[in-house]
Amino acid sequence: MAAAAARRGSAAQKSASLLSIGQVLSKLSAEFPALTSSKLRFLEVQGIVTPERTASGYRKFASTDVGRLRLALTLQRDHYLPLSVIREYLDDVDAGREPELPQAPQSIHPTGRAYSRADLLAAAEAPAQLLNDAFSLGLIAPAETYDSQHVALLRALVALERHGIDPRHIRSLKQGAEREVTLIETSLTHVLRRGDARSRARAHEIAPRLADRLEEVRGIFVQQALTKMLPD
Repeated sequence: MAAAAARRGSAAQKSASLLSIGQVLSKLSAEFPALTSSKLRFLEVQGIVTPERTASGYRKFASTDVGRLRLALTLQRDHYLPLSVIREYLDDVDAGREPELPQAPQSIHPTGRAYSRADLLAAAEAPAQLLNDAFSLGLIAPAETYDSQHVALLRALVALERHGIDPRHIRSLKQGAEREVTLIETSLTHVLRRGDARSRARAHEIAPRLADRLEEVRGIFVQQALTKMLPD
């Protein structure tokens, strides 16, 4: 009976330390005046934070969530990093790793460390079968070596599978991404048609920005759909 009372007391203490969206905004708005409840929900959709939910479905943020938000918003504001890069950096920090501070991408072509198949599996903490499934479904192309984007993708597949979302459910996302690239390519036709070095450099500069805007729009649509499904 005493143990049960202690557990109830501990749960009540934890609940009291959790923050609502409004309280999180109060803590962060001085540093980030443009932060809104909609932006917080968008960051949740992008995997920056995963607040707890009350029995009534209300979001409750822990102090660690506030810390992740503060760091993510700082990296976005001061280093112009896309959320996908910020999320990978935060996940590395949470996992006890000591990643280098990421730099803003200078090119749409990935560079950096090359991973063997074994290195890829180890870095993503993924079972071999999951990678084989990703191969067979065309999510990852088999190769001699892989890059950091493959690591991030495989990590995401691991996390999604824990919630019952397996690789076959992700195929439509890849197809959607390919359609977005086609859209970007179409919008840059007038630049790419010139073929000179300056135009190619201009395309390299514009394409990632367009991709970020499309990612933002997609995230907003997802958030709007989640808002209909879940209460605040």
